[in-house]
Amino acid sequence: MSEQAGGVDFALAAFREDGEWQLQEIASPAFESVDSLAHALRRLPGEGGAVGMVAVDEDFFVIVRVEGSATRVLLSDVTAAEEWELARSAVDFLGLPADDDEDEQVPAGDLDLLGDLGMHAVDLAVLLDDVELYPDEMLSDVARRLGFGELFDDAVGLTSA
Repeated sequence: MSEQAGGVDFALAAFREDGEWQLQEIASPAFESVDSLAHALRRLPGEGGAVGMVAVDEDFFVIVRVEGSATRVLLSDVTAAEEWELARSAVDFLGLPADDDEDEQVPAGDLDLLGDLGMHAVDLAVLLDDVELYPDEMLSDVARRLGFGELFDDAVGLTSA
């Protein structure tokens, strides 16, 4: 994986076209904020909107899902907002207070944003609780649950075990 702008490990968009999952990279500057990411995702074809997954500095990830005019967001770790613009934009989008003394790594946002696609809130919460996993490993599990695990692993350079 090549080092990208602003510490981003990868930025991918997933969407269904003719019943099949498609995956494509999201280029900078589209992944720099929730708003720009949502705008880029809305430009993609696809039945049922699109899902954007951005992993940053092997530290945290953001999932943004657009469907029609709705935008749903999940940030894996609120403490990332102290250092990273993308995480800060997710916290702002979610309307969370800027808590500078927050030191607990907890997710924020819509845990059920992928529920209708096969990754329910409780499963996502359990996954996010696993402090041993890196963001790419967590998102690989999400992709596998949604039905595009192999495409995802190939795109980010994870080898299937």
